[in-house]
Amino acid sequence: MVTGDALRGYLKYLQDLGVYDLYRTSDVADPQAAGLLSSVAANDEYRGAAAPAPVVQDVRTKPISKQASMVTDLQKSAEEPVRVLPAPQRHPAPTTMSASAESASLLAESAEAPFTPLMAPTSFNNRAPLPPVSVEAPQKVAVLQALRSEIGDCTRCPLAYAGRHSIVFADGNPNAKLMFVGEGPGADEDASGLPFVGKAGQLLNNMITAMGLKREQVYIANIVMCRPPKNRVPEPVEANTCSQFLLRQIDVVQPEVIVALGSTAATYLLGVKQSLVALRGQWHNVRGARCAVTYHPAYLLRDPKMKGEAWKDLQRVMVELKQKPASPS
Repeated sequence: MVTGDALRGYLKYLQDLGVYDLYRTSDVADPQAAGLLSSVAANDEYRGAAAPAPVVQDVRTKPISKQASMVTDLQKSAEEPVRVLPAPQRHPAPTTMSASAESASLLAESAEAPFTPLMAPTSFNNRAPLPPVSVEAPQKVAVLQALRSEIGDCTRCPLAYAGRHSIVFADGNPNAKLMFVGEGPGADEDASGLPFVGKAGQLLNNMITAMGLKREQVYIANIVMCRPPKNRVPEPVEANTCSQFLLRQIDVVQPEVIVALGSTAATYLLGVKQSLVALRGQWHNVRGARCAVTYHPAYLLRDPKMKGEAWKDLQRVMVELKQKPASPS
């Protein structure tokens, strides 16, 4: 069977030719080639470290369609069943950890949760069990730093080879009661390494201020930590591969309320494909936190008349948090 290193070599080789979206099988005419490329994205061995220099035959003279046995093996690998765990309703009464030396052990324990790069959205509640213990407030910074170190210079999904400059981890207060989750970094975020710092970020800051809060009081993250090419919507293999780390961020921060900004964030947090209209106006459960769905700030910039609707969603969040809005200036 072809190893993960060889598969990564094929992908990197093709990307070096200037083609970055070959794992998007809808654009591939040859059915066998489409199966190969789909399996490259889904294969669990694809989660390895940085891709080595490829040792492959020239695909211009050796068509992928001739690699029938390779396609068959990879498709069998991609069809392995995914383990689905029951959805928790709320955080259990946590056992806190006061010793900083135990923070790393907690992170390692959460990392042992089974993970398979899925091709379809699956609720965060079904991705992994809730951790048996919670991190004490003073230790959350250290645990999140350890998680960032674990991510490293990530090459776990094709976005690593699609021109990203920075891995945009998160920003804000690790002890926040309120967490915002967006889709992914844009050009400004990719350049700075921080989420929501461009025009959409300025609008989000204004929304937070109107709620009577400061950006430093909330926690902000995205479904994917690398910028998709031309700001396109993340592919399922990208979102599901990267969001395993967002799941663990949520488990460390343990916010009371999560606000899903836009349909992509809602889709992957909740594991459902429904319109934003259908998901707004009700409470959802994500890792024991109450989750509200509203419009992404980038959408509000394109359609300012929807800002009033977004404010209604944030007002419900404020009531839940017993938070008073900012006083009119």
